[in-house]
Amino acid sequence: MHADHSPNTYQLTKIARSRRSLLLFAASTVFLMLGNHIVDAKEAKRLPKPGNLLAPDAALMRLLEGNDRYVHGAPRVDDFRRERPVLVEGQNPYAAVLSCADSRLPPELVFDSGLGDLFVCRVAGNFANDDTLASMEYAVAVLNTPLILVLGHDHCGAIDATIRSLHQDKPPPGHISSLVTALAPAVKASREQAGDTFAQATRQNVIDNVNKLRSTGPILNAAVEQNRLKVVGGLYRIDTGEVDIVS
Repeated sequence: MHADHSPNTYQLTKIARSRRSLLLFAASTVFLMLGNHIVDAKEAKRLPKPGNLLAPDAALMRLLEGNDRYVHGAPRVDDFRRERPVLVEGQNPYAAVLSCADSRLPPELVFDSGLGDLFVCRVAGNFANDDTLASMEYAVAVLNTPLILVLGHDHCGAIDATIRSLHQDKPPPGHISSLVTALAPAVKASREQAGDTFAQATRQNVIDNVNKLRSTGPILNAAVEQNRLKVVGGLYRIDTGEVDIVS
């Protein structure tokens, strides 16, 4: 009886992603439009983390590879003592994440990232208001971040509270009502869709905020039109840890 040494599905997926990521990284680091100038390889070396200089598609692939490691319990081993001094004078994150504030959803862990890799904004319900829009504009215009991910998740308490509030026609206490106001459009739209209202509202909320970020001027929409920025949506599955891209 011979042992089967053929690679399993996870290994094949990992190899394919690594090869694609390497090609995308090579293409993105030679000349990449950042703001209104071109950064060449020599200038890239002066950045705190040159490896974070990625084209939008390569940045998304890197996020998904990190999530794949997280899902399968195979994280990198980072020496934060080495990373901290490098980042004292600046940062160049390869992705920005607008995620829910839920304690079960820490983006840095979900995407197996190091210090200075992700520019993260968190608010219950993962929606874009003036503050988060300004933060994302800073990430794109100043830090030259090529990717924004709007990350929702199943079992979201903010979505559940909004559904209950609208169903009972009763506002929640305190400032929680501001969350309901922000999430109400997605919940109302989900009522007209087939399937589970909770799941549909969660997904619709992600899609709505992706569209909002893509279309908001003058910074974000211009970067999208110039192919310097990609804005995508994702859904995190609490039971498996997996992130599915939805838009």
